[in-house]
Amino acid sequence: MKSIPKTKKTLKRCPWPGQSDSLMLIYHDKEWGKPVHNDQKIFEFLVLEAFQAGLSWRIILHKRKNFKKAFKNFDYRKVARFTSRDRSRLVRDGGIVRNRAKIAATIQNARLFMEIQKEFGTFSKYMWQWVKGRPLRHKLKTIKDYPVVVSEAEAWAKDLKKRGFKFLGPTVIYAHMQAVGMVNDHLVHCFRHRQV
Repeated sequence: MKSIPKTKKTLKRCPWPGQSDSLMLIYHDKEWGKPVHNDQKIFEFLVLEAFQAGLSWRIILHKRKNFKKAFKNFDYRKVARFTSRDRSRLVRDGGIVRNRAKIAATIQNARLFMEIQKEFGTFSKYMWQWVKGRPLRHKLKTIKDYPVVVSEAEAWAKDLKKRGFKFLGPTVIYAHMQAVGMVNDHLVHCFRHRQV
């Protein structure tokens, strides 16, 4: 596991990654809130966020490599072709969260993901329209200031549900928006707030 250089430990950060989990710190410092436009990376975050529902991000992050292997490097084209045999394999895979409903939803969501690509050209174009192509910028001062959800996430989740997506309700979608930089929710004192 990579370690955080000592100089980075003195940086002011959002409190949610804690101070001792290097994987959480690296994720916060390098990924969270950075705008993502690559469809495969977007699909990865949608899968991980859906599996996180009801769990902590720390659990999912520590299983990320296993998820990557289990879901063929998050190649939605391959995941969309998964069969009942693949579902059985995933349910037996102790390296991921073995939730049958979430596994089935991921396969279905991959198929629907490609339908959106056909309609919009890329999933990214479809996704970013919900924030008019630019990240929302919040000015949060403490962890208590984080909203549970925003209206854009509610509208997008409603559209996804109408299209048949599962495990992508407003709260999960808002977490996804934070992760892929559709909203900058780094606290104002965090060194990443200005960078993203």
